[in-house]
Amino acid sequence: FGLHSGHPSRVVFERKSGPTAIATREAEVSLDDLVVVDATRSTTIGAPDGQLRVATVEHLFAAMAGLSVREGVRCIVEGPEIPLADGGARSFVEALAALALPKIGPSLRIEKIGTIAIGSSVYTFAPGDDVSVEVTFEDPKFGATASWHGDASDFVERIAPARTFGFAREVEELLDRGLAKHVAPESVVVLSESGALFAGLPFSPDEPARHKLLDLIGDLFVHGGPPRGTVRALRPGHASTHAALAQAMADGIVSSVVGDPSIHR
Repeated sequence: FGLHSGHPSRVVFERKSGPTAIATREAEVSLDDLVVVDATRSTTIGAPDGQLRVATVEHLFAAMAGLSVREGVRCIVEGPEIPLADGGARSFVEALAALALPKIGPSLRIEKIGTIAIGSSVYTFAPGDDVSVEVTFEDPKFGATASWHGDASDFVERIAPARTFGFAREVEELLDRGLAKHVAPESVVVLSESGALFAGLPFSPDEPARHKLLDLIGDLFVHGGPPRGTVRALRPGHASTHAALAQAMADGIVSSVVGDPSIHR
């Protein structure tokens, strides 16, 4: 089921030649041609002509970024939203890894130091040869900083299993919307004043920060990232991440390196 819609959903991965694409019953669109059409609580992508629209893509896209999958696969989506699955990116990583797809580096590079604030979210950029992404999650009990430096094995082991989380005060709203009944307890962590409520995998205090990092990696992938260089985010959100990267590209902080043979690895 989708987390926000509550509708049944399914994703099938199959090999194809050329750039990775998202396919629905209505259309098939290359990743390079997709745009962000909504970023309320999650990232929704679509075709410019409106023929394709898929919600909550960030966990799937984080898996692609973690494995450097930018070519050779078609993602067939059945339903309006990517399924919550394990609550992180582990299910998607396992399925994609089984296809033994080529690894392609990012098509973005950080050109100069810069800081961009979008509301309460703050993003800093610094040039570098390798990918480095860091998130600081602020919370009195579960606050932590999590980082990833582009290594696929580290992503699979540490970042992909980090589950979706929410606060206990939000559960009533989900119940009122009829959505919580579709969520498997093993796929989410509920944070409360008395501690974390969870099932399945053990919980560690930095898991919410690692999941925020997962979300950020997935959102950056929409634009061809995460870029070569270092991105640090304080209080990131889906809408603010897309706005910050758009501003960074407009200001020359981040540039496209499409066609640069060094992006293949």
